[in-house]
Amino acid sequence: MVALFSLLSGILSGLIAGSFLATLVVRWPRGETLGQRSHCDGCQRRLRAIELVPVLSWAALGGRCRGCGAPIDRRHIGLELAAALIGGLAMLAAPGLDGAAGALFGWMLLALIALDSEHFWLPDRITLPLLSLGLAFGLGGLADRLLGAALAGGLLWALALAYRRLRGRDGLGFGDVKLASALGAWLGPFLVGPLLGLAAALGLLLAFFAANRDGGNQDSGDQDSGGRIPFGACLAVAAFPLWLHASGAAVF
Repeated sequence: MVALFSLLSGILSGLIAGSFLATLVVRWPRGETLGQRSHCDGCQRRLRAIELVPVLSWAALGGRCRGCGAPIDRRHIGLELAAALIGGLAMLAAPGLDGAAGALFGWMLLALIALDSEHFWLPDRITLPLLSLGLAFGLGGLADRLLGAALAGGLLWALALAYRRLRGRDGLGFGDVKLASALGAWLGPFLVGPLLGLAAALGLLLAFFAANRDGGNQDSGDQDSGGRIPFGACLAVAAFPLWLHASGAAVF
């Protein structure tokens, strides 16, 4: 009964968090503030409260604006469902305060995945609070969290410097370093190796698919089409399952 209550509370909280995250992910890159009233991107009509219920409103409206019929950005429904899944899994893994902290961890990672995948952007307004929260609520004691943050951030920083020295250009942004440090605080020193290994594997997989997708365009002069990988997103994707596993989630 406790597990069911934890699961449902995590899912419901995740739906609300996902609605907020979708607004953030859509508006921030445009330079819009989060305080603006929600509106249709097509006709700019202000949305009523009944049109803002996570998932249900999207389903009832058939994924289209009630006024102009323009498609609703699929990032809204995608992020709401993903955040609900994260919330449910986190509360199953560690009911109570630890699970709530883990859900917040996952939701912040979800925002970073969306922003880095589309815009190659890891904003300090997310990564730095993520580091602070990791030092407060991460796995292990404070010494483990500090060591994990220093180890993960230090390793990625050293890798970034080595790449720049060898290749003469940046291969990793400093946002990746700050995110790695935050993830080290959340996961502790013993999971830094698996974190970086999984992220590297994901990065190589993305590079493989990108190279095959753009294989015929190598002489087009567009060097960014297949050569740029959102490594921060890879780190974020790898981190949450590791937290779930370390927190004792049966599903992992």
